[in-house]
Amino acid sequence: MPKSPSARKTTPARKSSSRKPVLYGAGVVLAAALLGYVSYQATAPEDPDPSSSSVADVAADPDAGVYPELAKLARRDAGDKLAQGRADAPVVLIEYADFKCGYCGKFARDTEPALVKKYVDNGTLRIEWRNFPIFGAESEAAARAAWAAGQQNRFWQFHAAAYAEGAKEKGFGKDRLKALAREAGVADLDRFARDADSSAASAAVGKDQEQGYGIGATSTPSFLINGRPIAGAQPAETFTRAIEAAAEKARNTEDAKSGQSGQSGQSGQSGQDGKDAKSGQDGKNAEGAGDDAE
Repeated sequence: MPKSPSARKTTPARKSSSRKPVLYGAGVVLAAALLGYVSYQATAPEDPDPSSSSVADVAADPDAGVYPELAKLARRDAGDKLAQGRADAPVVLIEYADFKCGYCGKFARDTEPALVKKYVDNGTLRIEWRNFPIFGAESEAAARAAWAAGQQNRFWQFHAAAYAEGAKEKGFGKDRLKALAREAGVADLDRFARDADSSAASAAVGKDQEQGYGIGATSTPSFLINGRPIAGAQPAETFTRAIEAAAEKARNTEDAKSGQSGQSGQSGQSGQDGKDAKSGQDGKNAEGAGDDAE
């Protein structure tokens, strides 16, 4: 069986909540099953055959393993403080992660910076973060603190500090979170503390959690790239191939739309040319009629 030792499988205890369950279409249910399977495979025993391909590998067909309903989960909100990249970027990577997750830290340190430099900076990629705390109270506290740092436009700086090598081993107690906020350059630490303990922070984190559970995420990190589920801190080339495939598909779609618009414009111009030609002929006929009368 294929595997990738790059996600930590969990069986998180779901909190009882008055929230209504998130409902998705049949395609998302299928994708949720796939993501759950990939999450399992990411923690399966070693495969003795190194040539085996991972379930998360990107097929040659850019449509294979892509679910349009999942692509719609991209918020594309220009004011989203937990996102980076253009809101209208052709590719959106959504990450569901926990600050206590070692593999999330590995992705944040080893893979994400290169993706930002290569794809976010040139407008191809947008990265949207979803707080998905599944390792207990400290995970929840860190998620709320990250959201609070975001309210002062320092989310990604807090993200970097919290995922620095050895950071999670120090824990995420209240004093430690304040120290991380200071390291991230959060200007108003009193406001940070209030925001982290607020009902707004709990609601924002809860919304992200429900979305993660709704798509069948069972481990962290879990990703969606334009509707393609990927589980675990897969090799960098897995993300590169998925982003390239999504970008190519977006370009082809845009080119097709442009082509249709061009054809419509030519059709409209042809109609106008015909109309103009008819008007010219009518005018000539009228002029000839005048000569005859004269």
